Amino acid sequence: MNNKHLAILVGGGPAPGINAVIGAAAIGAINEGFEVHGILGGFSHLVTDSFDPAEHARPLYIPDVARIHFNGGSVLGTARASLLDDSKLSTSMMVAPDEKRLTAAIDNLLDMGITHLLTIGGDDTALSARFVSQWSAGKICVVHVPKTIDNDLPLPGDVLTFGYATARNLGAQLCANLMEDSRSTGRWYLVVTMGRNSGFLALGIGKAAGATLTLIPEEFHEHTTVSDIVDILEGAILKRRVMGRRDGVAVVAEGLAYKLGDVAELSRILGKDIPTDAAGHPRLSEVPLDEILKYELTKRFAERGDKVTIVSETMGYELRSAPPIPFDMAYCRDLGHGAIRLILEGVADKRPGVMVTLQDGNLVPMFFEDMADPQTNRTRIRTVDVNSYSYVVARSYMIRLEKGDFENVEQLEKLAAEAKMDPEAFSSRYGQVVTLGRYSAKAAMSTSNAD
Repeated sequence: MNNKHLAILVGGGPAPGINAVIGAAAIGAINEGFEVHGILGGFSHLVTDSFDPAEHARPLYIPDVARIHFNGGSVLGTARASLLDDSKLSTSMMVAPDEKRLTAAIDNLLDMGITHLLTIGGDDTALSARFVSQWSAGKICVVHVPKTIDNDLPLPGDVLTFGYATARNLGAQLCANLMEDSRSTGRWYLVVTMGRNSGFLALGIGKAAGATLTLIPEEFHEHTTVSDIVDILEGAILKRRVMGRRDGVAVVAEGLAYKLGDVAELSRILGKDIPTDAAGHPRLSEVPLDEILKYELTKRFAERGDKVTIVSETMGYELRSAPPIPFDMAYCRDLGHGAIRLILEGVADKRPGVMVTLQDGNLVPMFFEDMADPQTNRTRIRTVDVNSYSYVVARSYMIRLEKGDFENVEQLEKLAAEAKMDPEAFSSRYGQVVTLGRYSAKAAMSTSNAD
């Protein structure tokens, strides 16, 4: 009787390349004598007493998965169900597992004869995987493959999370289309992209496409106001007009909404309760950041007897389940194969739980306990370094009000005239825009976006 049983499950939102990981891992495990089982719907069924392997799982064979790497989405489905204790989801508290759900998940896996678990997901799925590894006391060996188009898991250096490259590629194409429409119609587009904790995706899309400007949460301090953000956008529109263009595209990371306060503060701004997801995060889909910014911008121009046409777009869901580009297909095959190697080599048995990474072309394990934030017990995330050269380059090609615009008398007069103000009043009103964020412009080139 075969005593090697691998279960594969997917948690969180979709990302291009999931099927490539599933296929590579399943083929690799089967070739090494494992029986492989796909868990349907992430942890959602697994954490209940009604879990039925016949209904909520399926055996995986090589013919089933040999060509799925071309496809977007997830053949096993996915869900945001987690193993966290709902009563301890406040960001000010140490998160802990829901012992009932965790016990149910472990018991259900053991009842299936599962000896090894491969999870595919982001920070919350990684946390649930860590709990399973720790609480199963060595009975279930757990390996995690980092997945998110947000690119915010704590991988070393410039190592990407899979799915990000495809999402950036498609996002840049869509953004380029909007830029052409903007140029043709003389309007502005305000594009809000996914990116709950970091601005990697927004910046990657905006930089690749050459958008007029991109705003990411890493630029701003806590408790930034809507007015602060609108000041930057309004200044960019005015500067663009002085340059002879009435069109533009601004890319904004949805995580900026977190800078506007906690759940209670967001609820106050919007006049309604903001629901949270299974991991305690405000559902950013319930915060119409694009509409808030569009309304404030339109109102400001109307108050000075001017008009600006702004079209808001939200970009995210159309990126998550796209067919992966060759980079992600190949990368995910490496990750899926690497997960099985870590199992076979006993790496995942040495310490509770391990995450697969590729560094300089080599398989390098990262252990769950090393990824935990000691203040919250959550999986640490990474953010854009706004003083990195990569960000400096992105910022250099944006059209935004900069210090030089206020030091150049002629430029200041033109900007003030466009805003229907005198230069002194314009400086007083908008001068603070250049000091709003954490970015240091000392390394930036003086340039203008050609588009």
